[in-house]
Amino acid sequence: MPELPEVEVTRRGIASVLQGLRIEAVVLGKPLRWPLGVEPQALAGCTVTDVQRRGKYLLLVLDAGMLLVHLGMSGSLRWRPGPPLPPGPHDHFDLVTARGTLRLHDPRRFGAVVYVQGLQDPQARKLLGRLGAEPLSEGFRFEDWFAALRQSRQAIKPLLLSGRVVVGAGNIYACEALFRAGIRPTTPAARIGPVRARRLYDALRAVLGEAVDCGGTTLRNFSGAGGDAGHFQEYAQVYGREGQPCRTCGTPVRMLRQGQRSSYYCPHCQRA
Repeated sequence: MPELPEVEVTRRGIASVLQGLRIEAVVLGKPLRWPLGVEPQALAGCTVTDVQRRGKYLLLVLDAGMLLVHLGMSGSLRWRPGPPLPPGPHDHFDLVTARGTLRLHDPRRFGAVVYVQGLQDPQARKLLGRLGAEPLSEGFRFEDWFAALRQSRQAIKPLLLSGRVVVGAGNIYACEALFRAGIRPTTPAARIGPVRARRLYDALRAVLGEAVDCGGTTLRNFSGAGGDAGHFQEYAQVYGREGQPCRTCGTPVRMLRQGQRSSYYCPHCQRA
């Protein structure tokens, strides 16, 4: 699933080309996870004024409302200059402008494009209102982070994935940040003291920032708006490396199941 780094890479790839462009048409393919919420022809004539991100949502700000875009499990946005090509079987949304087309490609159709009037729109509040802090922003304060850990009854890994405290720490990045901080995925969040909480806070920011710089992670089908694959997976210390030696101490990396997700860790470097 595209996580914060992949969505941020996508945002950077389309922001400069979309800003200021007038929408000539919106073309829908097969139904996505949620309906668009407006007739496609009603968006013709709108201008894209900004491209923002909140968690794993892209916000295409228009001069009249905005489009919330979620890439789902397997989606990617691709910008193509010039006239649009005929859509393929997994192309489900085209935003057509005079300079090119922004196309959503989503084989599993868990993604969505939703029109809202603004951030106070009930649908926008439903989708965005409960999201935690942005880890790469100044609003992600250590004091708030530590207080949230102390109040939680969850193990630290599921808490990271929940998005309630901090957004964007998907499975890969949560595993890698916990490894850097020396914290086992099963450690109760409330038992993490201030020193280790600070290590994890710093590790989260570092891992996510490095992943953005690497163009995200491509395990199957993610690519940025220009078609480039990410390569953060080449630097993974524990994720997907069950049975292989830890790059730090040589101990075989282990995998355990937490809910429906696989957690990878080094039993020596992450003692508790």
